[in-house]
Amino acid sequence: MATVELKGVSMRFGHVDAIKSIDLVIQDQEFLVLVGPSGCGKSTLLRTIAGLEEPTEGDILIDGARVNDLPVVARGVAMVFQSYALYPHMTAADNMGLALRIAGVAKAERASKVLAAARILRIEDLLARKPRELSGGQSQRVAIGRAIVREPKVFLFDEPLSNLDAALRAQMRIELANLHQTLRTTMIFVTHDQIEAMTLAERIVVLNAGKIEQVGTPLELYREPRNLFVAEFIGSPKMNMLSASVRQVLGPAVQVVLPGGRIFEIPIERADLAVGDRVTVGLRPEVLSITDDEFLSGTVTVIEQLGSQVMLHVDIGEGNLVTVQCPSDQPTHIGDRIPLSLVERPRINLFDSKGVAIRTRADAPPAKGRERLM
Repeated sequence: MATVELKGVSMRFGHVDAIKSIDLVIQDQEFLVLVGPSGCGKSTLLRTIAGLEEPTEGDILIDGARVNDLPVVARGVAMVFQSYALYPHMTAADNMGLALRIAGVAKAERASKVLAAARILRIEDLLARKPRELSGGQSQRVAIGRAIVREPKVFLFDEPLSNLDAALRAQMRIELANLHQTLRTTMIFVTHDQIEAMTLAERIVVLNAGKIEQVGTPLELYREPRNLFVAEFIGSPKMNMLSASVRQVLGPAVQVVLPGGRIFEIPIERADLAVGDRVTVGLRPEVLSITDDEFLSGTVTVIEQLGSQVMLHVDIGEGNLVTVQCPSDQPTHIGDRIPLSLVERPRINLFDSKGVAIRTRADAPPAKGRERLM
C-alpha cells in the first residue's frame, strides 16, 4: 500500500515539454485515472512514475520516500502495458512467474503466488496454455497476473484495454474494478477513453498539452467542469456548446442571447461579466427534451438508435448542432422540425470568453427562455 506524490514534475524531450510542472498526490488504495487526448503526456507521466523515464525536473515520492534515483525494480511498482508483451514460448504460468524466477524466488513459492493470482483473475484453467492459445482478454488477464504476483505497492496501467473489442472492454472494466476492491492497492490507470475514466476512477486527472486541467471525482468533472476543454472532453455524448452574448447583468443572474435570438436568463453566483461579452452556454444532452414549450427549435439531421435511448442531432441554425437524449420510442424522423425545451431544474454550464467556467446557481431553476429579439 502506498501514496504517490509528484512535486513539480516536468519532462522535456529536446525543445518539447511533454509534462509541465505536475503537482499531484495519489492517496493510498486510490484508483486514479489519467485521461486526455493523444499526446497530452499521460503515458509519459506514468512511465516517469514507473522509472522508465527520468524527470527533467521535480521529485517523485512513494510512501514519502524520493524514488527519482531508484531503478524500476526497487520502486515497488508493477506496470501493465497496452501490449500484452507475453513470451510466446512460455506458458501463462511461466509468463506470470518470470519476474519471481529472476528475483530468485523458490519454485514452490513461485507456483503458489501464480496460482493465487490466477484464482483472483479466474484463469486457473489457462495456466498451461501458451499465448497463441489465449484470446485477447485472456492474454490481458495473464499480463495483469504477472503484475499481481509481484505484490507491488502501486499498480500502473497504460491503456491496457485499448486492444480489446467493445464487449470485452466493458467486461474487463468491471473486472478491473472488482480487482481493485479485492486487492485494495493504489492503482494509476491511463486511458484516452473518457468512458473508462468515468466508470473506473475514484478520481480523474484531466491532462491537456502536458498540464493538469482539472482533478476531481467523475461526477464533479461531469457536473462542474472547470473550463471548456474539460466540459467537452468529459461526457459521452459531448456537452452541447452554444455561442451567446451577454444582454444584461442582473446581480444574481445574467441574460444571454442564444442562437436564433432567444433570450435566456441563467442564475449565477458571481462573475465579472459586462453587456456584449461573448460567453458559451453548456447543455448536456439529457437536459433537453421535445415538448411544445419551445426553448430552442431546429431540424433533425441524424438519429442514433441506441436501444434504450435515442440520440437526436439537431441543427438549430447559425452553425450550431445540438444533441438531444430521448426515449427510444421517440417518434422522430430525419428532416423533422422539432421544438426543444429544458427539463425541470436543468444543470446549466456557463463559460466566459476565455473558456473559464462561471459558477451557476444550482439552488434555483433558470428562468425559461423569454422573448426573441426581433
